[in-house]
Amino acid sequence: MTDALLITAGEGGPTGRGELLLHADLHNHTRFSDGLGRPEDAFASMRAAGLDVAALTDHAYGPVEPGKTIDDEGWRRLGKLADAADEPGAFVALRGFEWSSITLGHMNVWGGDRWVEPLVTGAAMPAFHEWLAAGDELVGFNHPGREPGRFGLFRYDHRLAERLVSLEMFNRDEDYLFEGVGGAVSPLVACLDAGWRVGLAGVTDEHREGWGFHEGLGRTGLWAPSRTREGVRTAMLRRRMFATRERGLRVDARLNGAAMGGHVRYQSGVSVLELDFAAPAEWLGHPLRLQVLQRGEPVPAVVAEFDFAVAAGTLTFRAPLEEGEWVVLRVTDPARPADPRAADLPGYRSAGHAVAYLSPFFISPGG
Repeated sequence: MTDALLITAGEGGPTGRGELLLHADLHNHTRFSDGLGRPEDAFASMRAAGLDVAALTDHAYGPVEPGKTIDDEGWRRLGKLADAADEPGAFVALRGFEWSSITLGHMNVWGGDRWVEPLVTGAAMPAFHEWLAAGDELVGFNHPGREPGRFGLFRYDHRLAERLVSLEMFNRDEDYLFEGVGGAVSPLVACLDAGWRVGLAGVTDEHREGWGFHEGLGRTGLWAPSRTREGVRTAMLRRRMFATRERGLRVDARLNGAAMGGHVRYQSGVSVLELDFAAPAEWLGHPLRLQVLQRGEPVPAVVAEFDFAVAAGTLTFRAPLEEGEWVVLRVTDPARPADPRAADLPGYRSAGHAVAYLSPFFISPGG
């Protein structure tokens, strides 16, 4: 462990970009597919629960899962519900759908006026990529690694590089860093090493009523220029997001002056990390750990870690980074048990329960 230096900081976090922190849930279901709750109730429930941004993303399975899939009428009604609930400056309501292949995996699609079934696009990822390339929707990998095809092993398509914006690290109460690591590499490693430059998200993937009110489930923090659909899109395109399962967290970071989610040039020697971490009052003084992750197998290698106590301000750490294409920061609570799958993984069992994942810093070769 290395000691941290506490620096007093303002409310805007370390990036100084004039952004708002929006608490978001980008993955939810209703009776339009396989959810239990009335779609007419969902947006109001999430707004009442304190969310700033909410999306309904009912499944598009097609005939392979009758009764569990959206149809044209449901898609149309979802759009009307989202438009009625959206209030620029106060609450952002989004329509999307979950492209759902039982073998390849599920992907959220947000912000367009189209939807499509997996069977229409064929059995392989290239056909879905063709469909996506014709539009301007934003796309994300859902509960990555759960289905055996792993998105065609995270098949890369340069046409979607900008608009494929997210990877779910928390889905419901599960930590997807460890999904499938008994026989494959972590989905985080597989995704980033395939070339995708994604932000990291947390979602409830809610199928029940009471959207937004169930505790301990994933959610996303978005650093956005405005509380509008355009602001949310900008935040996602910039990968200005973090994943958590805790309510009321504010997390942001810089690496050698570059903002979380951005690009930074590699430099040998010691790098400077600035972490802005704020939480509800009951967290004050609570000991946490910051882990610095880079490429490794089957999970990312922990190249540095720091213990710190929750306090007002920005924490600055100095860490030697290895050459590589990405760095991910992970905040944990050593006082709570680690994921059982972490038992035999160096650096993970002692770190305890994952509190947050910050979107990667993408590393360019030094100059």
